[in-house]
Parts: sequence; C-alpha cells; structure tokens
Amino acid sequence: MNVVAEDADPIRIQFLAALLRDAGIEAVQLDHNVVGLGLSIFPRRLAVAAEHAGRARRLLRDAGV
Repeated sequence: MNVVAEDADPIRIQFLAALLRDAGIEAVQLDHNVVGLGLSIFPRRLAVAAEHAGRARRLLRDAGV
C-alpha cells in the first residue's frame, strides 16, 4: 500500500476516497482510530495498492488536491 494523500479533515479524506473509488481505485483510510479519539491534529492517510499509486496521485493532482 502506498499513501497518496494526508489530511486532518475526515470529511475531505472521505471525499478523496470517493473520488478514487469513482475512478475504480480502491482506497483505504489509515489512522482513523487516532482521529476518533479526538486527536484531529494527526492527519488521516489515504492509501492505495502500489500498482494504482501513480494513477491515484495523478487523479488527485488533476483534481487540485
């Protein structure tokens, strides 16, 4: 798994995950347990399979992320 995005805003991470899913790339949210403790200073990370990382990064970059 390769991390393709980080953000402390859980709604934004969910949006980015949906953007990737719509493109056919399955994304996994990491660190959601830490954020669930109310420690929002730690960003959530969004990871994809290594073979999709390049495409996912391009998609997010093209979307202005």
